[in-house]
Amino acid sequence: MARPRKFDEGRAVDAAMEAFWATGYEATSTQDLCNATGLGRSSIYNTFKSKHDLFERSLARYMERKNGELFELLEGGLPVREKIRALLQRVIDEEFTRYTDGRGCLVVNTCVEVSAHDPSVAASLERDYGVRLEAIRAVIESGQRDGDIAPDKDARTLAHLVIASVGGLRVSARAGADRAALEAVADAALGAF
Repeated sequence: MARPRKFDEGRAVDAAMEAFWATGYEATSTQDLCNATGLGRSSIYNTFKSKHDLFERSLARYMERKNGELFELLEGGLPVREKIRALLQRVIDEEFTRYTDGRGCLVVNTCVEVSAHDPSVAASLERDYGVRLEAIRAVIESGQRDGDIAPDKDARTLAHLVIASVGGLRVSARAGADRAALEAVADAALGAF
């Protein structure tokens, strides 16, 4: 008879997510995952089957959390332009206060490190991009109906611009751009609206 698990699987995924986020997929060893989760190798492999499986679950958890934050902002009561500015400002603030260890965004990091040679992860990233794109497109269209955003602008293109701006702000911060430069980029992106 199999012994019951004596650990919280969700906490283990959260701990693994932090480990992958800090050092990336390739640089995170199985021993790093053991140290982060407090689990032995056999528990990790019995529960998650592989490092890759644990990474995919960690990435999914990260996407779920970040998308939850995005949806909460988009569903708020601010005018749409202010919602988009708040989103861009959140990214800038995170880069200079919350993620000062240089970790950036796990999704952006994974796009750069893993997606080109991992079809499963690439498909997950593509799905996530689509979810964010449609949520932002929908809020932009509502802003067009409310008169907050010019009606002659293509909402889907603007949504792509927002996502590209978020990724670009994160990468630029890691490359050494200062807060003032990123604020100017955010303002320029909003100028397209």
